[in-house]
Amino acid sequence: MNILLDAMGGDNAPDANIKGAVKAINQVKADVTLVGKEEIIRSKIKEFYGKEVEEISPRLKIKNATETIEMEDQPTTAIKQKKDSSMVVGFKMLKENDGDVFISAGNSGALLAGATLLIGRIKGIDRPALAGILPAYKSQLLLIDAGSNTNCKPINLLQFAQMSSIYLKNTYKIEHPVIGLLNIGTEETKGNELVRESYKLLKEKSEELGINFAGNVEGRDAFSGKIDAIVTDGFTGNVFLKTTEGLGKFVKRTLTESLTKSIISKICTIPCLPAINRFKKTMDYKSYGGALFLGVKKPVVKAHGSSDEELFEFTIKQAEKFVENKAVDKMIEEFEKQAVSSKVSNK
Repeated sequence: MNILLDAMGGDNAPDANIKGAVKAINQVKADVTLVGKEEIIRSKIKEFYGKEVEEISPRLKIKNATETIEMEDQPTTAIKQKKDSSMVVGFKMLKENDGDVFISAGNSGALLAGATLLIGRIKGIDRPALAGILPAYKSQLLLIDAGSNTNCKPINLLQFAQMSSIYLKNTYKIEHPVIGLLNIGTEETKGNELVRESYKLLKEKSEELGINFAGNVEGRDAFSGKIDAIVTDGFTGNVFLKTTEGLGKFVKRTLTESLTKSIISKICTIPCLPAINRFKKTMDYKSYGGALFLGVKKPVVKAHGSSDEELFEFTIKQAEKFVENKAVDKMIEEFEKQAVSSKVSNK
């Protein structure tokens, strides 16, 4: 197995990308290939570790790419014009089976455009979507779409629900994952036109497509542990994701300050440290890695744009599991069986 990592993508590139790959290399069985400007990558490795890349591990490799897609670049234009960018080179390697999974913390729009144009959609899926994992009470929550499709149709949200159900069954071994539709109320008459029409379509098609649809779910109930996945459009999903991450940081920071405010509070905290640390880990989005692009023919993982070395390390280990669990292969098999595009009219 070969895990491809865009070494030039993200707010902290290439330092965090390289350090994360080095930390992960002895924790995974796969090769890890850093895709990017070879001269820079080699000099950084020499600077950080005083070694050549070959001395660190024979499984740590470099694939040269002379260009970088920046965050401000127009996604489709960048994919078409920057053909020797780390992102495009990574996609080409994935398509040609020179890699098994591609990770990037770079431009989300470009990653979606590249995955769609260069790798291709699974037959029967109109739009791929980002599936991110968040903490929930005694469990976890899959959020789809976490930010790749800002304008959606009901058919898209139906397919998001279908993809999340297949993904959770095969990758996380949840036999009958409960799927909710994010809304401002639980009544089927609530919400904008997209949500109301999506509700109708999900209610109509859920049994036929094997979706355990729980109806509308308000944001405050999403983390109750009763829902395994929550479906929404990419605009709302990304706002929901960023708000959740921000709240997590706020809670951790406030808790830390409260517990260390005085010498008495510090002393009283000592017996509770194991429980406090477990709680802080639960609230840390870094513990949940990147988001898999569901709906494309090969595994593509979007890492957080602000990823540090710890998060890259975790995402690399997570990506290996995606390949081992054959998450994409099983998605293709299910959609071939169900042929959802021929059964549901595009609304």
